[in-house]
Amino acid sequence: MDIEHLTPAQALRRLREGCLLIDVRESHERATGHAEGARGIARAELEAEPAALLPDPDAPVMLICQVGGRSLKAAEALRRAGYARVASVDGGTERWIAEGLPVEIPAGDTDFYDRYSRHLRLPEVGEAGQRRLQAARIAMVGAGGLGSPAAFYLAAAGVGTLVLADDDVVDRSNLQRQILHTDDRIGVAKVESARTALSALNPRVRVEAFAERVSAANVERLIADADVVIDGADNFPARYLLNDACVKLGKPLVYGAVHRFEGQASVFDAGRRRGEAPCYRCLFPEPPPPEAAPNCAEAGVLGVLPGVIGLLQATEAIKLVLGLGTSLGGRLLHFDALGMRFRETRLSADPDCPVCAPGREFPGYIDYAAFCAGG
Repeated sequence: MDIEHLTPAQALRRLREGCLLIDVRESHERATGHAEGARGIARAELEAEPAALLPDPDAPVMLICQVGGRSLKAAEALRRAGYARVASVDGGTERWIAEGLPVEIPAGDTDFYDRYSRHLRLPEVGEAGQRRLQAARIAMVGAGGLGSPAAFYLAAAGVGTLVLADDDVVDRSNLQRQILHTDDRIGVAKVESARTALSALNPRVRVEAFAERVSAANVERLIADADVVIDGADNFPARYLLNDACVKLGKPLVYGAVHRFEGQASVFDAGRRRGEAPCYRCLFPEPPPPEAAPNCAEAGVLGVLPGVIGLLQATEAIKLVLGLGTSLGGRLLHFDALGMRFRETRLSADPDCPVCAPGREFPGYIDYAAFCAGG
C-alpha cells in the first residue's frame, strides 16, 4: 500500500478528529513555529525507536516536516516497521503556514533560532555547535583591513564575544578596504566604529573594545581568556609579539597578511602542539628589512584583497571553535589576486625555534620594534 498524501487542510481536519500529527523536524526548526497540535519527534529519533514512541502500529498517524520530503521518508520507514496507517503532509510546515492554518510558537529564544537557522540546519554545526560559537571568545588585534571582514563574519556567525584592540582612528583613506567603518565615522576610534557596526549587525554579540596598541605590557590581558586569537595587525613587531604570547599561553593564532595584490593566511598552534605545529617564528625566524616590506600606506593594496584574506581568517577561527575540518596549521596559503590563484606551502616546526621548541622555557618578551628594525 502506498503512503497516503494529505494536504495541510486535510491533516488539520484529521488532527481535530483525534488523529496524531508528528512534526519530524529537528527541535531548532520547530522552535520557530509548528502546526498547532503537532507533537515534535525528530525523524532520526522516530525511526530509531518507533515502538517506544508509537506503541500501537494500527493507530493512524500523520507526519509533517518543512516541505514534505523528510516526512515522506519517515512514513516509508514506519511502513517498513509495520505501521499500516501512515500519512505524509504534502508541502509540510511551509505550506501549512502559507495557507493560514493555526501555528504554535513555543516559548523561548526565537531570535537565536531565526538568526542562525542556516547554521542549525548543518549537521556538522547544529544547535550544539551554535551554542559553542555563542560561548566563544575571539580576540582580534587590528580593526582595519583584515579585522573588518573577519569581525563582520564572526559577529554574523554568532561568536559570543569579540575582543578588538586597535589604537587608530578612522581615516578617509581606510574606507577603500576597511568595511567596518563609514564616512560619517571619520575621526572616531576604530574599535568604537567597529562596535557600532557589529552591534547593528548582531546585537547578540558582545564587543569589548580596547583603543590600545598591543604591547608586551597588555597583550596577555587582551588575549588570556580567548579561545582563538586573530592577527589583523599591519606591522611585524605586533606579529612577533602576538606569536610569542600565543605560544606562551597556548592559544591558536590565525595569521593573515596582505601586500599589494597578494595575501597569505595560516594557523599557528605551536602553544598547544609543541614540536608538531609551527609558530610564526618557525616561518620567519628574522623579520625582513623595513625597505623590503613596506606597509599598505607606502606600497598600496588592492581594496578587496584584505576582504579575501580576512574571510579566510574568520573561516579558520570558526573551524577552530567548532573543531571542524582541517585547519591551515602547518600550511601557508598564498593568494595571488591578479592571477586568481591559490597555492600552499607546507610548514614544519623548527626544532631549534627560540620560542616554541619542545621543552624550551618561554624566553620572555623582547623589544619587538628594535628586533624588527634590525637593532
